[in-house]
Amino acid sequence: MPQGLFITGTDTEVGKTVVARLIVRALVASGVRVAVMKPVAAGAVMTAAGLRNEDALGLMAESNVEAPYATVNPYCLPAPVSPHLAAREAGVRIDLVQLRAHFAALDAMADLVVVEGAGGWFAPLGDDEFIADLAAALDLPVLLVVGLRLGCLNHALLTVGAIRARGLTLAGWIGNHIDPHFARVPDNLATLERHIGRAAIATVAHAREPLATGGLGPTATAALRHAATCKHLT
Repeated sequence: MPQGLFITGTDTEVGKTVVARLIVRALVASGVRVAVMKPVAAGAVMTAAGLRNEDALGLMAESNVEAPYATVNPYCLPAPVSPHLAAREAGVRIDLVQLRAHFAALDAMADLVVVEGAGGWFAPLGDDEFIADLAAALDLPVLLVVGLRLGCLNHALLTVGAIRARGLTLAGWIGNHIDPHFARVPDNLATLERHIGRAAIATVAHAREPLATGGLGPTATAALRHAATCKHLT
């Protein structure tokens, strides 16, 4: 049975990559062999080694399981737009069967795999498939990154409802302080806890360089390890 976490967010630009990197860093520090995957990345630059995406490279920098770039990021698309538009522009079709095969290769190398999605839960991958379909194909517990800003309650609760309606496991949620001027943070966190049914695994403080100053504590790390190996959370 595959083990790992699928990281999604309440929207684009809510800090999924920052949180995913902090998760990988914490798990690695606790002695876990962690592979990473960014199945679809829209927005890349050409390098001597080929197209490369900054988020995928950042995840790889945290991992302690070495894997080829093409396995970590099978669909590296040049245009920084919605994945389905970037794929269309590049003349490719995102194939979930191929993505499952790449994931299986990573799963065989590691104790668990941290997979970061693209955009939000219903970001389109093609005419009829979405990030939600990718998460279902990989059959991993889903961890939700909530960008703490005005509107996050609606976005978070809609996403949680959609994850559960799909029959997937909600591994938990992490609040990310992306807006330093967001008012009533404790009240919003309490509202999310009440309606989701559990407290945040962690909250990430707002910082200019969160990867340089932030980290996840031992309690959060233990919760993540448990979530990544359990398919029966609610």
